[in-house]
Amino acid sequence: MVDPPTEEEIAEASRADRRFVLALGGSTLEIAGAGLVTHEKIPSPRFNFVEEIDVGAERQTGFFERALDHYFQRAIRPTFRLPPDPPAHVDRGLRALGFRPEAAPLDLWIEADDAARDPPTAPEVRRAAATETELLASFWTGERERPELRTAIETVRAHPNPHEELVPLLAFLDDRPASAALVYRFGSTAGIHLLTTRPDARGQGCASALVAFALRERPCGGARRYVLLSNAPEAVRRLPDLGLRAVRRLTSYALPADARLPSLPLGPASPPRWRPPRRA
Repeated sequence: MVDPPTEEEIAEASRADRRFVLALGGSTLEIAGAGLVTHEKIPSPRFNFVEEIDVGAERQTGFFERALDHYFQRAIRPTFRLPPDPPAHVDRGLRALGFRPEAAPLDLWIEADDAARDPPTAPEVRRAAATETELLASFWTGERERPELRTAIETVRAHPNPHEELVPLLAFLDDRPASAALVYRFGSTAGIHLLTTRPDARGQGCASALVAFALRERPCGGARRYVLLSNAPEAVRRLPDLGLRAVRRLTSYALPADARLPSLPLGPASPPRWRPPRRA
């Protein structure tokens, strides 16, 4: 039996989620009041979000201007991750800017016990081969962003930094690739990321089989716990049976699809403010 997760392990799971974005080419920027997670080449909300928001009512106008300027200059629509009952002034500020809470909560699930995980008879799940990276990237990106994600997966998989590991997984129905996920370990925490099933294969247990495979086979051997961040309502019904427990709930504020990003002034041209030193 695995002990219940501690607050430090829950915080470590959140840090490991940020490291996943960094591993695939993203970056983080700490500003007064929050952390900005950004991936300029992949504009998906999964890779571009504001978290750990802690800003006072008197300073939130400047905070939102700075945070949104960071993303809008890159033509990226970020999401803001907040607790289910956020401070009233933050909620009002986001709504005034056009952001709305998404219907589905964002839950952090952590491996909490060793419940029976019998291997399913179908679908087939296995580690993705090195030659299947293009197939993997097609689950999550369009043609424009696909080369960036494919290269990032290949780099982290073949040349990981210390304390990290990446193992892609695929599930098959009738010999057709139906579902995919990336298992990424940083330190002692392994996250099951980007768990996705193709629309024509949903409802047939592909995602559940992938999670069960990861928890049973433990493809990232150095991990003590496996975690999963999910905003899929059906996960509430299935993940507890796989040995996961929801330990933190967030509300994600996002712009509606029809919202238009404002045009930002570029400002006057100016010379570089810093030049490298020159030899005499």
